[in-house]
Amino acid sequence: MRAVVQRVTSARVAVDSRRVAAIEHGLLVLVGIAREDDATDTAYLANKIVGLRVFEDAGHRFDRSVREIEGAVLLVSQFTLYGDCRRGRRPSFDQAAPPVEARAVYEALVVALRAHGVPVETGEFQAHMTVESVNDGPVTILLDSRKVF
Repeated sequence: MRAVVQRVTSARVAVDSRRVAAIEHGLLVLVGIAREDDATDTAYLANKIVGLRVFEDAGHRFDRSVREIEGAVLLVSQFTLYGDCRRGRRPSFDQAAPPVEARAVYEALVVALRAHGVPVETGEFQAHMTVESVNDGPVTILLDSRKVF
């Protein structure tokens, strides 16, 4: 499971010009599900996201998590995070989980994040979405449950 985590002052998702989710201060998380992802990956990523200290304390150090600042998470599925561009110019998405399997893992991640007491909004799975965000910093962190990076 891969995630692009961005610290935001606000973020929102729309489908067909209809707003489906929005948050204020918190994290916008774009998440891709791999074929081999399971409950271990879900637990790892949920723990990492809610505990990630990317918000500044009074001394301007990254020392507070989204949970500590009482922020929210906007979780958006994005299979293109598994795009492999090493051969040719068209990405291959062979490593991404098929939609039915990916949806189950994605929904489990939503449940796991909420179990940590963090408000979670979601995009619409498998929809063409418009994602708007106001990055704060900017702070952008890449996570991979298999610790590839």
